[in-house]
Amino acid sequence: MNSKKTIVMGLLACLVISLSAFMPKAEPAPKAKNLKVLPKNISKEELDKVMDDFKLALGVRCSHCHAPMKDNPRKMDFASDEKPEKEIARDMMRMTAKINKKYFHKALEEGKTITQIACITCHNGKTEPAK
Repeated sequence: MNSKKTIVMGLLACLVISLSAFMPKAEPAPKAKNLKVLPKNISKEELDKVMDDFKLALGVRCSHCHAPMKDNPRKMDFASDEKPEKEIARDMMRMTAKINKKYFHKALEEGKTITQIACITCHNGKTEPAK
């Protein structure tokens, strides 16, 4: 009786191991390409949040900075540098980082609660900041 249990358990273990070989493997999220200002190891969630902030701050859609794919114009080629607006966005990110570092870095080190500048500070939902 005891040997029958051992055989059945062994067969069940083999069956489970065999079936697990056919289970789909979880694929890692694709890495963003052509990042020149944002960190190369940024997560998809963090990148999506940054892009959502841009859309809100400028009142635009993805196509404002990103070009369509050559082989499928219905999809965005996020790595492409074809549109000049993308480089302008990079320059603006560098500018705001420089301003925040120069004027707000010390306050942050001292533990003060401050609001740093961001795209929305000047753009307020418009592609061109108010003059």
